[in-house]
Amino acid sequence: MSPAGETADTLSTPPRANVPTHGASTIESTPNSRGTAVVSENIGLVGLTVKEKAKQCKADAMLQALLQRASCAPETKQPELLQKCLNAVLPVCNGQVSTGGTHSSGIETALKKYVCPGTEPDFYAPFIEATNIALVCLEEIEVDGMRAPVPAVDMICQQNDMPMAQNHQTVKSIRKPDGILLPLNSACAPFEKQKGKQKDVVNDDKKDYASHDTKRRAHMDTNATAKPKNLPWKDVLACIEFKRKTDSKKPIKLSPHSSHKVNDYVPTKPEYLPVDHFKAPAPSQTPATQPKSDTALEPSRLTTPQPSKGGSSSKRKAGDPLESVAKKTRITPDSDEPDVTIQMGTYAAEMFAANIAVNHLINLIVIDDVMWIWYYDRQGIIQSSGINFIQDLPRFMVLLFALQRFELEDWGRNKNFRPVQVEGKRCHEFKIKDEELGEVDLLLHTSHNERVTHYGLQGRATNVVPVTSEALVKKYGNFQDGMVAKIFWGEASRTSEPEILEKVKEIAKVHDSVKGHIPELLWHHTFTNPTSAIREALGVPEPAAGSRVLYVLVFRKFHPITKLHGKELFDVWYQCILCHVTLWKEGVFHRDVSPGNLMWYWKDGKRMGVLNDYDLSSLIDDRGPRGNERTGTVPFMALDLLTAKAQRGEVKHLYRHDLESFIWVFIWICFRYKEGVLLPEELRPLDEWVRLDAVTCGEKKISFLFHILDQPPSHLESSVWRFLVQCVAVVDTYAFNRRGQLQQQLLQSTNSADKPTNSEESESDIDAFLQSFTNTESWAALNKL
Repeated sequence: MSPAGETADTLSTPPRANVPTHGASTIESTPNSRGTAVVSENIGLVGLTVKEKAKQCKADAMLQALLQRASCAPETKQPELLQKCLNAVLPVCNGQVSTGGTHSSGIETALKKYVCPGTEPDFYAPFIEATNIALVCLEEIEVDGMRAPVPAVDMICQQNDMPMAQNHQTVKSIRKPDGILLPLNSACAPFEKQKGKQKDVVNDDKKDYASHDTKRRAHMDTNATAKPKNLPWKDVLACIEFKRKTDSKKPIKLSPHSSHKVNDYVPTKPEYLPVDHFKAPAPSQTPATQPKSDTALEPSRLTTPQPSKGGSSSKRKAGDPLESVAKKTRITPDSDEPDVTIQMGTYAAEMFAANIAVNHLINLIVIDDVMWIWYYDRQGIIQSSGINFIQDLPRFMVLLFALQRFELEDWGRNKNFRPVQVEGKRCHEFKIKDEELGEVDLLLHTSHNERVTHYGLQGRATNVVPVTSEALVKKYGNFQDGMVAKIFWGEASRTSEPEILEKVKEIAKVHDSVKGHIPELLWHHTFTNPTSAIREALGVPEPAAGSRVLYVLVFRKFHPITKLHGKELFDVWYQCILCHVTLWKEGVFHRDVSPGNLMWYWKDGKRMGVLNDYDLSSLIDDRGPRGNERTGTVPFMALDLLTAKAQRGEVKHLYRHDLESFIWVFIWICFRYKEGVLLPEELRPLDEWVRLDAVTCGEKKISFLFHILDQPPSHLESSVWRFLVQCVAVVDTYAFNRRGQLQQQLLQSTNSADKPTNSEESESDIDAFLQSFTNTESWAALNKL
C-alpha cells in the first residue's frame, strides 16, 4: 500500500485548480496537481512546490491564539489574555527584571547591536542573545490563568547556519536554517558530544534547578551563538530565518529604547510577507548515502519541481534538491533564487518529516526589524501580520512568553504517538481505547526501510508504516506478510475511506471480480481535532474549506505491482481493472489509478490483484467533489484531464479516464522496470512526467503516443511490446476522435459562448471502451498465455 495521489505541497500562488473560473458554474471534477502523488513509488523524483498563497491573520489574533494554547484552560475563550500579558511583560521590556545574574536590560543592549550596520550573519548573535535573556527573565513573570514555563521542554534559542541532514528513505536532505528554537538539552548535546561528555538525556520535571540554571547560563555565554554540528531535525521546535533589506553600511532606522508601554498594534510595511519579497540564496548541496535497496523507492533527487514553459500555472523556479549518490549534481544558484518564504517552507517540510503525525508547526521569518509568524498544518499555511520587535518589544516578549509555556503537544508533536526504542531502533507506540477490542496497541516501526514517507507541506501527507499489534493479532491471527498502518490527513468534508471501504465490502459479497481484490480494513481510528479550529480562532475567512482530520488505518500488507513483469504483471493488472469496473458500475469511483494503488498477494498459489487506496474515491450518492483536494496522479491521468479546462475542474471525471490511467500505469512500469527491478536513471525517459505541471505533462504524453515506436525498451518481451503498442494506438485513436467530436460540437453550436463538454457515460459506453482494448489481438494473446 502506498500514499499515491498526494496533492501538491504549496506555499505561494496560482488559483486552485478546482475553483470554477472562466464562466464555469460547477466543478465537474477535482483534478490534482503534479506528481507528488508518486512519492510512495519514487520519493527521489518529487519534492516541494512552494506556491500557494498563505492565509493571513492579524498579529494580535495569532498572539491571542498562542497564549490561549499556553493557558491553564486552552479550551476556554479568554479574550483578555493578550492585554494581561502585554502589561505583565513590560518590566522585562523596560529592563526592570533581574534573576540569577541575568538582567533584562541586556535585551536593549543586544538589540542595539542588532540594528548596527552589517551583513545578515551579523544579525544572528544579537537576536539570539536578546531572545535568551528574555526567556530567562520571562520565567519570573506570572500571569493569572497562564501555565508556568515547561521544564520538560526548556526552550532556548540557538544559532545554527550549519548543515542539518535528514534521510528521506533513499535520499538525504541538507538544510541550513539560520537559527532554531529547541530544548536546552538538545542544544547542549552537540557541544557535549564534542567534549566527550555526551550522556543520555532524561526530561525530569524535578530536575536540579540550580544545576539547570548554571547549564543554561553556560550555554548562553559560550555556545548559543556558536555553530552546532549535526543537530537532528526531530528536536527542532521552530526555525528562524533572517534577511537583511537595509544597506549593510547603514543602521536600521529606529533604535531600541527602554521606555516601552502597551500600544495598539501598528501595521508594518509590508504588513504581510508575499513571495518574492526578499530573495534567499540556494542552500548548499551534499550527496546522500547509498540507498539500501531499489524497491519501491529508488535514488534520484528530491527537489522542488521546476516550472515548465507551458501549462497554466505560474511556477517559480526553486531548485533546492536533495541529492543522492546515484546522481551527484551541482546546483548553481541563478538569478531566480528561492524566496525566503520558500526556504522556510523547506524547513517546515523537514520538521513535518522528522516526527510522525505532526499536527502543526510554527516558524519565524525576520527581515530587518520586522518578524512574521508562520503557522503550517496540513490544511495550508497562515502568516501573521508583521511585528516590529524593536519598537513593539512587548509583543515580541508576549510571543516568547507564550512559546516558553508550550508543551511539546502545543508545538505540534502528536502526543498519541510515543517514541520508543525497540532493539536499538526508533519506533512509535500508539495505544488507544476501542469499544470492541478494549485497548488497541500499535507499534509503528518508523525506522523500517519499507516505511513509505511523505515529504511536503500540505495535503494528505500519507505515511505507510509496518506495524505490529498484540490486540489485532489476537483478533485476526498472524498475517504471513505482516500489517501496515496508513496514517494520513483526510479532508473532513469528503466521504471517509473507512466509509467507502464499507460500501466496497458490501459489493464484494455479490461480485467475484471484487471479492478478494480489495484491501481488508483491520482497524481504524479518526481523530476529532480538525485543522479548521485554529482558523476559526484566528478569524481566517472560510476556515472549514479544506479542513483535515487525522486517520489511522491498519491493513494487511501487500506486494507492489512494480515487482512483476510479463504475463504475471498483466494478470494482476487485469484483475485490478475488472475489480475497478465493477465498483464503478456499483457507484464507487476510485479516481486515482496509479502504480502505488495496484497491489497483489498470494492466495491458494495464485497471485491476487488488489485495487488499493480509496481515500480519494467517491460514492455515486455524494454531492460531488468538495473542498480543495485534487484527485488523481498526473503522470497516469487521462489526456482529457491534463488540459487547462480540466485543471479548472470543468471536465467531469468519467470511467474512461480511469481505464486510460490503467494503460499509462502499465506503460510506466514497463518503461521503468526490468523484471521487477528499477532501471538506471538514464534508462527511464518517463521520469520527467512526475516533475511537470498537468498541462505540460499532457503535452509530453501526446508526444509519447506519436513517437512510441521510436523508443522500444530493449528488455521487454515481444508479446508485451506488441500489447503496449496496440494499447497506445487505442488511446491515440480515441484521443484523436474525441478532439474531432469536440471541434465538431463547437462548429455546430449556434451560440459562440457555448462550450462543448464531455458526455455522460452509460454502462454500455463503459463496456464498449473496455472492449476496445480487450478485443485487440495482443490483449487476447497475453490473456491466453
